[in-house]
Amino acid sequence: EPGERPYPLTMNEAAVTEIAAIDPAAVIAKGDLTSNGARSEYQAFLDCYGSAFGDRLVHVRGNHDGAHGGDFAAWPHQRVDLPGVRLAVLDTTRPGHSNGQLTAEQIDWLDTEAAQAEHENACLVVLGHHHPWNPASLTRDEQYFGIDPSASEALVEVIARRPAVVAYLCGHTHRNRVRRFDATGEVPFVEVACTKDFPGAWAEYRVFEGGILQVQHRISEPTALSWTERTRALFGGMYPGYAFGDLTDRCFAFGRT
Repeated sequence: EPGERPYPLTMNEAAVTEIAAIDPAAVIAKGDLTSNGARSEYQAFLDCYGSAFGDRLVHVRGNHDGAHGGDFAAWPHQRVDLPGVRLAVLDTTRPGHSNGQLTAEQIDWLDTEAAQAEHENACLVVLGHHHPWNPASLTRDEQYFGIDPSASEALVEVIARRPAVVAYLCGHTHRNRVRRFDATGEVPFVEVACTKDFPGAWAEYRVFEGGILQVQHRISEPTALSWTERTRALFGGMYPGYAFGDLTDRCFAFGRT
């Protein structure tokens, strides 16, 4: 047909099309912007997402981006002010390693931002690539796949003493999971599944007077759905049970505004 696209949308292009349709106030990419940390891959990310969202795009590196010495998107911390909510975006990447870290300077910055948000009666959502270790865990693995235990403890301590922080959102694990820690009560620590394979997802956040709602979307473009159905079979067919999570891991309310 005249004007018909000669090839299917990629997963990222399909996601961008759907995200753009809701006209978001901001789009946050929480790392793994590339596969192998190549500058050309990073430029492809910017061409896809940056061209669609411009200044609304906020992004930070993940372990894939820093695996081979890449230093792009390595901002230690970023603050984003939006109607009804404030975002604190942290670089949790440990260059050359799959697991993550946070520096003392980053923890101090977050503590200051959370204290200011508390003073202004604002709510603060923290985002990073890696998930934290649970300080109540019976085992302490210094090679933990997420944020190392010491930094995780410092992060959780800030969130525990600063009621302005209402959630920590991350990626990295390619699955949907919500955890809550003893020290932080009802604050959710949220992992969101990836865009590139099953379930082929992105998360929307709707801010209301009484709280924030996470609504997860599977990319619905037909070729994207077909690809995600093919990738269900990863890891000997165990991937769906790992990646998809329960409904309460995908769609839920949290916090207050």
